Amino acid sequence: MLENELFERQMLKGNDDKCIRQNRLDQQIRQDEGANKERGNWSNKLEFLLSCFSYAVGLGTIWRFPYLCYRNGGGAFLIPYCIMYILAGLPLFFLEVAFGQYASEGPINVWRISPLFQGIGYAMFCISFLIGIYYNVIVAWSFYYLFASFTTELPWTHCNNEWNTQACAKFDGRNCTLFGGLLNSTGACIFQNETSSEDWDVLRNFAKAAKMPADEYFHHNVLTISNDIQEVGGIQWKLALCLLFAWILVFLALVKGVKSFGKVVYFTALFPYLILLVLLARAVTLPGYMDGVLFYLIPRWERLTEAKVWGDAAMQIFFALSPCWGGLITLASYNKFHNNCFRDSLIIATGNVLTAFFAGFVIFGIMGFMAHELGKPVDTVATEGAGLAFIAYPEAVSRLPFAPFWSILFFVMLLTLGLGTQFTVLETVVTTIVDSWPDKFRGRNHKWVVLGTSCVMFLMGLSMCSRNGMYILQLVDNHAATFSSLIVGFCEIMVLSWVYGADRFLNDIRFMLSKYPTTYGLWFFMWKFVTPIVIICLLIFCIIDFKPSSYGGVIFPPYINGIGWVISVLPVIFIPGIAALKIYHSEGSFWQRILKLKRPSEEWGPAPRKRKVLDEPKHVDSRIPLALHLMEDS
Repeated sequence: MLENELFERQMLKGNDDKCIRQNRLDQQIRQDEGANKERGNWSNKLEFLLSCFSYAVGLGTIWRFPYLCYRNGGGAFLIPYCIMYILAGLPLFFLEVAFGQYASEGPINVWRISPLFQGIGYAMFCISFLIGIYYNVIVAWSFYYLFASFTTELPWTHCNNEWNTQACAKFDGRNCTLFGGLLNSTGACIFQNETSSEDWDVLRNFAKAAKMPADEYFHHNVLTISNDIQEVGGIQWKLALCLLFAWILVFLALVKGVKSFGKVVYFTALFPYLILLVLLARAVTLPGYMDGVLFYLIPRWERLTEAKVWGDAAMQIFFALSPCWGGLITLASYNKFHNNCFRDSLIIATGNVLTAFFAGFVIFGIMGFMAHELGKPVDTVATEGAGLAFIAYPEAVSRLPFAPFWSILFFVMLLTLGLGTQFTVLETVVTTIVDSWPDKFRGRNHKWVVLGTSCVMFLMGLSMCSRNGMYILQLVDNHAATFSSLIVGFCEIMVLSWVYGADRFLNDIRFMLSKYPTTYGLWFFMWKFVTPIVIICLLIFCIIDFKPSSYGGVIFPPYINGIGWVISVLPVIFIPGIAALKIYHSEGSFWQRILKLKRPSEEWGPAPRKRKVLDEPKHVDSRIPLALHLMEDS
């Protein structure tokens, strides 16, 4: 009996080992079938996750979300933000990731799914190209500040520099303003009952016109900004050199395509979190930290009844995840075919939201410290965008012990965030070009595409290194990816869910994942109805809320704003323009051409399956010819 039991156990164990080996073999075969050796793949799944984090978690995560949160109801803003994440952000994010992974193509070729709408891909290419021009200028500013931080005393800590003006706040007025007084030009504290009403008005105007040393450093030294956008001035070569350095780094990161890019993202995706943790650990020890955090988080529930709050929430989630630029399609196109893109989308999109929320504790903690130092309310120092990154935060850092060290940390974080997004933006442009002419540019010539694209975008970015460069950058930033991105997003989801069919697209996802994504009906309903409606409402909100471009109180003239609208319309023109060209060059009646072009082309489908079909030996069933041959012999 004992020998029989031992024999049975060995047999069972042998069968289990065979099953394990077979499962591993099946998984390996499945991975090999999903690989695209000609075009390239990520070396592992982690590289894709990190590249998406590096792309989505950009500068806006740090310098826009916390400000919007405080401006739109504090903690109450998280409610519309999370709702818009579910209704618009996540569905669009998952749609693009699955779309790119299924076809293994860039933003233009992926529209073989419906060639009539291939202009959507050209629009994505155009948006990424425009964003890449000005985004690297911001990276160049960060390099300038980083280099300036390697000193014993930060250059924006006082008003004794050659670039400072009479408006520079030379004295610390905290003790004066706390008691309701105002400083005069000599630093004396004057109270209202000690002077005439006329002199008091002069003091108030003087206080309003006062500029922090960090403000003057940014505008008068870094930018040497002109009075308005029409006053061009010369190229600031210190910025031009920083821009050149930034483009060299981007080129080196992408010169070998996805293989080199996949290694760089380990740093650009993870290092910002380390610095955020270090800055948070320092911020919690500062006086005024809790004032800033409470200001950031205390809910103001009455704000939830305002349409603008919901519009801001939708806008932020839409642009935080960066859909409709072609970047997500590009990154996902390098995935292996059977990668679980559904799980990855949940991880990346949710991680982006949580990162933005976490960053607020660091940013507003520092703002609370700055308000404490200046003796002002937090709302008077809270700001967003370049004002936060290059004025408010440097001013706060300059008041810390060992200020250069904290300044270096902050600007290294900005650099990694900015470069992480810039890498994907350029990769989108390059991938689009290479995929459009694979015979010419794939392989050895890939590096020349990267070099040529980098040079063109660098030369165009030089215009933003002139004295009026800040105004130009602001104009492009306001128009390059606002209205056009929303229109592209609407067209994209309507084509995939209505023209191609949400049910067909979900079947394609099942073919990749061997199962439908969780809650099949939810995605079907979201893609066909909810998300398109949200995008339309968001577009209407942007039109209603639109204000002419301006910077620093300088409102741009009408013809400049007209150029801004040209920038907005330029990507969108490709959608009807390419459709018209396709129809013109097709055959048949007008309606027949439309019907043919809206259907998937012969080249549409997953790359592994297309290769498998092409590699199969062509043969005919030999049984019938053989039978005929025998009949003839008889």
